Amino acid sequence: MTALRPSRLLIVVLALLLTGTSPGLAQPELAGDSAGGTLELSVEEVALLVLQNNRDLRVQRLNPVIAGTFVQLERGVFDPELFAEAEFAKERSTETARSTGTQFDVDGRDTAVVAGIRQFLPTGTTVEAAVEQSRSISNRAPEQQVARVGLTVTQALLQGFGPAVNLAAVRQAELGTVASRYELRGFTETVLAEAETAYWNFVLAREQIAIFESSLHVARRQRDETELRIEVGLLPEVEAAAARAEFARREQALINARSLLEERRLRLLRLLDPKREDSFDRQINATSEPRTESTPVLDLPERLQLAEKMRPDLNEARLQLQQQRLETTVTRNGLLPRLDFFITLGKTGYADTFSESFGELDGSTYDLTAGIRLSRPLGNRTAKALDLAAKTSRLQAEEAVSNLRQLVLLDVRLAANELERARQQIAASAVTRALQEETLFAEQERFEVGTSTTLLVSQAQRDLLVSQIAEVEAIVNYRIALVNLFLAEGSLLERRGISIGS
Repeated sequence: MTALRPSRLLIVVLALLLTGTSPGLAQPELAGDSAGGTLELSVEEVALLVLQNNRDLRVQRLNPVIAGTFVQLERGVFDPELFAEAEFAKERSTETARSTGTQFDVDGRDTAVVAGIRQFLPTGTTVEAAVEQSRSISNRAPEQQVARVGLTVTQALLQGFGPAVNLAAVRQAELGTVASRYELRGFTETVLAEAETAYWNFVLAREQIAIFESSLHVARRQRDETELRIEVGLLPEVEAAAARAEFARREQALINARSLLEERRLRLLRLLDPKREDSFDRQINATSEPRTESTPVLDLPERLQLAEKMRPDLNEARLQLQQQRLETTVTRNGLLPRLDFFITLGKTGYADTFSESFGELDGSTYDLTAGIRLSRPLGNRTAKALDLAAKTSRLQAEEAVSNLRQLVLLDVRLAANELERARQQIAASAVTRALQEETLFAEQERFEVGTSTTLLVSQAQRDLLVSQIAEVEAIVNYRIALVNLFLAEGSLLERRGISIGS
């Protein structure tokens, strides 16, 4: 089959699916949607209109955008965090002097302000830098202003240690975004295949009507000729019944064929998503020719390899398996006890005014704290259950990928087999139709000389009609089988010159 020639519009359609807009590209409408007349549609134009207008596809194309937001959500854990706190305390109490044993009233006010920045790093490290200033006023001691700058570093040594664990959620979200694009690709291929199949089914119904109309004309002529011969006494009256019955049968078949064409016209218009309700009254003229060169499938191994690489559902399942492997990394780390090393270093300045307290920061005063913090739940049943669930889900995902891979290869083999059947049927049905034409001609010749009957001629006409229908069905079925093979391979978009932008 000659590949469809991709136009600029057709290539751009899915390259911009994730944004929904295109600079310099007007939003398309169904051809002729605003005016009366017949729609002239080729299979390429149908593909273009469906990909641009299909409502289900409009909904589906937003999923990668939503999935992409989860990456930013997970990366937000590592964003720096500013913090600030202000505190005021007022105290009025009574104390007893140790030297004299007398009681006296105490009136004091304390003010403290702290501000800083902290950040959690993929290595499992938390870094916090802070500046603090406090003021203390009391009737039992002179006013004191204290300024302090400090740096605290906390490092996870077991649970929560290393980028492999802390970046797992980010990697899972990134894989989820790519998986959503594969899901969009698979959905788009399905929509495109459905549109092309609907188009060729419409063409088939149109071709069948042409055959039925021609056969009805032949049956009418045979009926009229039979009745004329009966009138002149060349045939008995009983011969009229067969000719009239055959004519009535052809009328029934033509009525059914016209109804089928109308049904397929409406279904095709629905796929094109007309903007106006009265657009369903539009007629369609399919301009693409169903007859094409049919070639045998001689490269099945290459097609199987292509399917393993290109099938969207298989690639999506592989990404889900990678997500499960990342999940087991997290849950396995969760089985470890929590062991953190921390160190805090600070410089403090003391004075009786605000500005002088910061000026004293370069003095000899400092504070240093270092230590290790250990914690572990007794039994740790939650972590064990999560790890078991993650391992089981990973095994399940591995089995799913293996099973899906086998189904994909089966789909390709079945599609290739159907394509070969359709190809061979084209030649076989053509031979059958040619022989039925000869049979009908011979039967009509015998009827002319009086050695045959109207019933036998009608049967020969009926057999020819069946063979003509079978021939056009074989041609259209080959077109549809070729689309289904490309769909099974996962290569339909590329073969139509369509790409989905990243």
